[in-house]
Formats: sequence, C-alpha cells, structure tokens
Amino acid sequence: MAEADPARAPGTASATPLAAPADARTRRPWGRWALMLIVPLMLAAGGWLYWQSLEGKVSTDNAYIKQDMISVSAEVGGPIAEVLVKDGDDVEAGQLLFRIDPEPFRLQIAEADAAIAGAQANVIALQSDADLTGTDIAAARSDVGFAQARFERVKALRDKGFSTKADYEAAEQAVVQARERVRQAEDRQREARARLASGPAVPGVNPEVAAAEARRANARLSLRRTEVRSPAAGRIAQADRLQTGQQVVPNLPVLTLVRVGSTYAEANFKETDLADMAVGQRAEVRFDAYPDLVLMGRVASIGAGTGAEFSVLPAQNATGNWVKVTQRVPVRIALEGTSPRRLIAGLSAEVTVFTASGAAKN
Repeated sequence: MAEADPARAPGTASATPLAAPADARTRRPWGRWALMLIVPLMLAAGGWLYWQSLEGKVSTDNAYIKQDMISVSAEVGGPIAEVLVKDGDDVEAGQLLFRIDPEPFRLQIAEADAAIAGAQANVIALQSDADLTGTDIAAARSDVGFAQARFERVKALRDKGFSTKADYEAAEQAVVQARERVRQAEDRQREARARLASGPAVPGVNPEVAAAEARRANARLSLRRTEVRSPAAGRIAQADRLQTGQQVVPNLPVLTLVRVGSTYAEANFKETDLADMAVGQRAEVRFDAYPDLVLMGRVASIGAGTGAEFSVLPAQNATGNWVKVTQRVPVRIALEGTSPRRLIAGLSAEVTVFTASGAAKN
C-alpha cells in the first residue's frame, strides 16, 4: 500500500495535466471558426454603415474660398502725391485711398478760364462790330441813292445832247459799284451774325464760349479724379505699387480691393456627382486652416461648363490617344451666417452637399 500510494500519486498527477490539453484541443476549433465568422461580419457591417453614411450626400475636397475682387486704378495719370492706405487695411465705401498730384489739372482749369474770357470778349467785340450793326449797309445804300441820282441827271443831259457817252457810262458804273458795296456789306453782316449764333446743341451760348466751358468742366473733372476713393467696403491687397512719387498710368490697376460680404465657396465636383445635385440644397463647408470651423450654406449655382472647357487652353481630343478623364464642374456654395474666423480668399475647403434635402431641380 505504501508503495502503491506513491505509484498512484504520480499517476494521478500525470493524468490531470494530460486531460487539460485534450479539452483545449477540443475548444480551439470552435473559437477559430467564431473568429473567422465575426471579423468578416464586422467588416461587412462597417462597410454597410459607411455606405449608408454616404447615401444622400456628395463631398469633395477640391474646393476653395472665393471673394469678389476689384482692381482699383486711377482715371487720370500723374505722380502719387499722398498714400492713405496699405496692405491689409479695412476701408469703407468712398474712403480716400490715395491722391495724385493735382497741380497740372489746376493749371488746366486756369487755362480754360482764360479761354472762356477770351471767347466772351470776342462775342462783345462782334456785337459792337459795324458789320453787325448795319452801319456799312446804311452808308452803302446812301451811296447807291447818290449814284442813282447822278446817273439820272447824266442820262437827262445826254438825252438833250449836253453830256458825253463817257460821262453816261461812268455814272452807270458808279451805280453798279454802289449796289455791289451794299451786297458786300449785307454779306459781312450775315457772317457776323453767324459768328454770334448758337446751334441747337447749346442754344443761347456762343460755340466758342461753350467749347471753353467744356474744357473747364473736363479739367475740373480730372481734378476731382486725382482723389482715388474706394468703390466699396473691403480690405486692401496688392498695394505694393502704391508708393509716393510712383507714376500712375490711367486705367492701370495699382491695388486690389477684396469686397466685404462677397465670400463664397467654389467646389469642383466630379461630373458623376451631379445627378442628384440641385440649386438650393444644403451644404456643409469645412476648412483646412480652421479644423474646428464648420459653416453651413446652400448651392447657389452649378457651372455652365467644366473647368477644362473654360481653361485658357481647352483640351483637344481629336487624336487617337484620347483617354477619358472624369471632368470637374464648379459649384458655387453661398455661405450662410457670419464666420467667427476671418475667411481669406484661396483657402482650401471641403464641401459636402446633402442631395437628399428637398430642393427643386432646375
């Protein structure tokens, strides 16, 4: 018994460890099969949930913030005399941006004033001219009367044989010359009246005076245009050429004004995403620069052509090497509300349009 106990004890001890691996081998295939079934089911469920999350909306990260920009230029030329703004300044509509040297235009006004004075003096001189008053005409008509009377006397004497043929012809010629002087005096009077006359374009004003006044008005307009003001409220950009002493060329931009309240997002969606998209649908805009900022908006318009169609060099697919490429169509997203962060033109954005929202298609 004493010997049996030790023998049984080792036997008992060896039997217990051998039974445990047998149970483990029995359970492992079921665990392996369960794992092989659960993982695909979880992947399928995850894919289905992801597909459901994409249902009813389309997204693109090919989107950028846009703002209306105005190129500001001067309508008159000359050196810049004063600069009142710089890059990044916020300005109001009508605010003075810079001033061009006004002295040349003041001289033009003085020159136009002198021309007006000269034209007015010329009018006064014409009004007092003998050609206009008719004094010469009266004198010429008097000469005609005198010559006609003398001719009648010479004719009577000749009829009685007391005058020569030469005297008769001289008296007759004097009458003709006197009448010609009357005609010339009348022509000069009509010419003088024409110089004083006013046309239908400027009734009641002498043309020379009107021309001088127009030159003065143009000089005054140019003087006002030496002060270049902001056409709208916005922020100044690209003002590096705005330096005192810089020569300004008319109608050549010297700075750019980014308008306030003109911010929108331009999202370039794939043409395959447009099937259910319509103007008025809700949209969500996220920004790379501000990860925590989300703005809501609506589809304002869908582009009339693809980006490639309006590029400087449109694609020409007339060769045999044509490869079909999915085109992008610009979609304008009007932002709603006010952004708590300043939006800068050109910022990258991600736009999601909820095509399931009730918006009537165009």
